[in-house]
Amino acid sequence: MTRRNNLKNITPVPSAKEFIDILLSRTQRQTPTVVHKGSKICVIRGFYIRKVKFTQRNFHEKLSTIIDEFPRIDHDHPLYGDLLHVLYNKEHYKLALGQVNTARNLVTKIGKDYGKLLKYGDSLYRNKSLKVAALGRMCTVIRSISHSLAYLEQVRQHMARLPSIDPNTRTLLVCGYPNVGKSSFLNRVTRANVDVQPYPFTTKSLFVGHTYFKYLRYQVIDTPGILDRPFEDRNIIEMCSITALAHLRAAVLFFLDISGSCGYSIAQQAALFHSVKSLFMNKPLVIVCNKTDLMPMENVSAEDKKLIAEMKAEALKTAIGTLPHEFNNGFCDVFRHQTSLRNYNDQPLQIRTFLYHPTNPDWEILPHHYPPKL
Repeated sequence: MTRRNNLKNITPVPSAKEFIDILLSRTQRQTPTVVHKGSKICVIRGFYIRKVKFTQRNFHEKLSTIIDEFPRIDHDHPLYGDLLHVLYNKEHYKLALGQVNTARNLVTKIGKDYGKLLKYGDSLYRNKSLKVAALGRMCTVIRSISHSLAYLEQVRQHMARLPSIDPNTRTLLVCGYPNVGKSSFLNRVTRANVDVQPYPFTTKSLFVGHTYFKYLRYQVIDTPGILDRPFEDRNIIEMCSITALAHLRAAVLFFLDISGSCGYSIAQQAALFHSVKSLFMNKPLVIVCNKTDLMPMENVSAEDKKLIAEMKAEALKTAIGTLPHEFNNGFCDVFRHQTSLRNYNDQPLQIRTFLYHPTNPDWEILPHHYPPKL
């Protein structure tokens, strides 16, 4: 995505009053301020034309910066377009940018029209009146889009908080019911520091961590919890997870709390899996049975084991060939590698220091050999 790294660098959008104050102050500071009454009429005309053109150019540049820096959601990856539509209505966003673009065109037209009128001003008073009218009309146009500027500033602040997700890299997507251990897994496997609490919906947005395995970089995304209910009844937090599942080509880890400590039974979690399994098609899928320390798999009832087996069978159908099995092994290797690495780093330096003794006989010290002629 071309704008993925620019979402956090969008220039803040000032309010209409700040917009006008900044640009009129700049015009006052950077253009001549005094013209004598006895000057030639061509000098007077040039004095006021310069002020009008300078102000018009500054308004145009500032509005163009706003329009160019905000992403075009129809041209970017659909993940960001749908995320923006979930958080802020996509149509309202387009309308606000359209109003800013209209204001830019109006300001440009005002500057050109009054520039032509100023060429025919026959007195100092007439030229000054035209300049005041031109700047006043430009300020009126900016005040008319004050609500759009405030709306775009809210959108910019929210965009700056969105994680930098690369849709084209290797991705592991963690999903499931709330409070089943998704954030704890992300904190353990990556260096992310997601808040973990013993109540549902602690995670309210997407969180991204990164890990390395066999010299390859993986992107791990923690999604908010999803409840098993109709699509139209899901809230904004749940729709963030649905959007990520729908648009990211990722290996999916569906977390299952077999202990029931999350407040939902295995049957409820299985119902959620079957309701959203259409989002898993053509993606590697692994069913992760979590919290086995609270309830070992041997203590799970036969009915729940049957539900888990059905989910595993469905997981094998979502991808082609042996990819799920290969990914399962790779996922376990990644987890073991990160766990052992953290345990290793916690040990004292003396334990982590290892002196290597070569055992290859070719490396043994050989006796001196002198040629017979010597």
